[in-house]
Amino acid sequence: MKRILTLAFIAASALQPAFAQDSAALRRACQADAARLCAGVMPGGGRIANCFKEKRDQLSDGCRTALQQASAQRKAD
Repeated sequence: MKRILTLAFIAASALQPAFAQDSAALRRACQADAARLCAGVMPGGGRIANCFKEKRDQLSDGCRTALQQASAQRKAD
């Protein structure tokens, strides 16, 4: 399952250049959250991102910060 989640983050990163720059940091910060909060979610099609949005109040501080930084970077590009 961890490999699938890692591949989902890599795929999302490839589609969004801002995420590509920080994909390793984002993956490190959010991998445990994805496994804990979205274990039953099939990666692809934005489903993991939607899971994170639905459960944003349960995300770890590190993951939340990494997602906010990636979002801010994407908006700046």
